[in-house]
Amino acid sequence: MLAYANREALELTLKTGYAHYYSRSRGKLWKKGEESGNFQRVVEIRVDCDEDTLLYLVEQKGVACHTGNYSCFFRKLEEV
Repeated sequence: MLAYANREALELTLKTGYAHYYSRSRGKLWKKGEESGNFQRVVEIRVDCDEDTLLYLVEQKGVACHTGNYSCFFRKLEEV
């Protein structure tokens, strides 16, 4: 999945070991799975070469996508 994390969300992720994100539309932090039960336990965090993007490697409990798919990236471009 793709999500936004601000500094506070990253700090909570590092502290708890579970993925936290920042919802720009709701203007608040959220822990992935707190409503759905589909938690993400963070195994490793990687940073890209420009140091402006993080990649969370997670153990996914349940699905990641709000559509019910395991991943948000379940369609090929030609299917769109």
